[in-house]
Amino acid sequence: MELWKNKLRTFLSLFGITIGIFCIIGVMATLGSLEHNIQAEIKSFGTNTIYLDKWDYSSGGDGQYPWWKFIKRPSPKYEQLEQIMERTPSAKYAAFKIDRNTDLEFEDNTLKDVILYGFSDDFNNIQPVDIHFGRYISPAEFQQGSNSVVIGNEIAEQLFVNPERAVGGKKLIVVGVIKKQGNQMLGGWQLDKAVIMPYRFARTIMDERYSDPLILVQGLDNLKIDVLKDDLKGAMRAINKLSPAQEDNFSLNDVNEWSKAFEQAFSGINMGGMLIGGISLIVGLFGVANIMFVSVKERTSQIGLKKAIGAKSHIILIEFLLEAAFLCLIGGLIGLLLVLGLTKILSGAFNFPIYISTSNLVTAISICFVVGVLAGIIPAVIAARLNPVVAIRSK
Repeated sequence: MELWKNKLRTFLSLFGITIGIFCIIGVMATLGSLEHNIQAEIKSFGTNTIYLDKWDYSSGGDGQYPWWKFIKRPSPKYEQLEQIMERTPSAKYAAFKIDRNTDLEFEDNTLKDVILYGFSDDFNNIQPVDIHFGRYISPAEFQQGSNSVVIGNEIAEQLFVNPERAVGGKKLIVVGVIKKQGNQMLGGWQLDKAVIMPYRFARTIMDERYSDPLILVQGLDNLKIDVLKDDLKGAMRAINKLSPAQEDNFSLNDVNEWSKAFEQAFSGINMGGMLIGGISLIVGLFGVANIMFVSVKERTSQIGLKKAIGAKSHIILIEFLLEAAFLCLIGGLIGLLLVLGLTKILSGAFNFPIYISTSNLVTAISICFVVGVLAGIIPAVIAARLNPVVAIRSK
C-alpha cells in the first residue's frame, strides 16, 4: 500500500483517530463497568423491593420536607410485619432489620466496626445470602431466637479460627461463612464484615429503638412496583391509624428508582466522554483526509494508467475509500490496545474489574469505518473523476 511509503506521515495522520477511539472506548468501558457494578450492587438490595423507613432516601423527595419532621416519625416495628402481609395483597415477603456496629475481640485480635445484623427469617428470600462454608440460619433458629449466626468472609479470615465466640457477653454459634462480596461502592450491606443473626436474638444484645429499624417488602413476581407501593401505602396508613387529613409518617423507598437515577447520570457522563472523544476524531478525520489528498496527488499518473487499461471509476473510488477506512481501523486498533492496557492497570490497582464489552468493540469498529469513509470520500471522488490522458501526463 502506498501509505506505508511514508510511515511517519501515516502515523501522524492516524494519531488523532487513535486518541479519539482511546477516549471514546476508554470512557465507555470504564463507565460501563462502573455502572454494571453499581447496578449489580443495587440489585443486592433486593429486586422489586420497597424499603419502609421513617427516612426518605431521596432527601425528602423535593427537599422541602423539614428534617425535624423525619426525626419525629415513628420507627418501623417488628410487630407490623404480620399486619403488612395481611393488608398488602401484592406483598410476597416482608422482613425486619436492626443493626449496630461493634468491635469483635478474640484472644489478641480485634476487628473494629463489625456490623451486627438482626434479621427476621424472610430476609434471605428478599436478598439471598451466598454461603461459602457451612449453612444459613434455619427457620427454626429464627423462630426460637437462637444464637446461631453466619459471619462475613473478612471476619472469618482475620479473627476467627473456631466456630464459637463471644460478643458482648453472649456466646454465638457460627454455622456458616458468607461468600466473599468484595468492595461495594454504595456501601450496601457490607456482608464481608458483618454478622447475621436472628432478630429475636439480636434484640437481646441491642436496643431496637437506636438500631436503625427497617422493614423490607418485596412484591409478587411480575408485579409492577407502583402497585406494591400503593397497596403498602394504604396498609401503613391503616396500621398507623392515620386520618385522611393527616400526612404520611413513613417513607416508601423504591430500589428501582435508585437504578433509574444512576442510568440517567451515567447516560449524561457517557455523552460528555463521547463528545471529548468526538473532538479528537474530528481532528483525526482531517488528518486522514489530508493524507488521502496527498496520496491522490502522488499517484495521479498511476490512477490515469489504471483507467487507461480499463479500470472503472467506481473501482478507483472503492480503492481509495477502503484505504482511508483501513487507515482509520489501524488507528482504532491502536486505541483499543491502549484501552486494554488501561483496563488491566486500573483493574489491578483499584481492585475494580473493568472490561471492554462486545458492544464497545462493535462501536469502535463502526466509528473507525464511518470516519474512514467520511475522510476518504472527497479524495476518492477526485481520483475517480480524473481524466486518464491528463493523469498519465502529470508528474
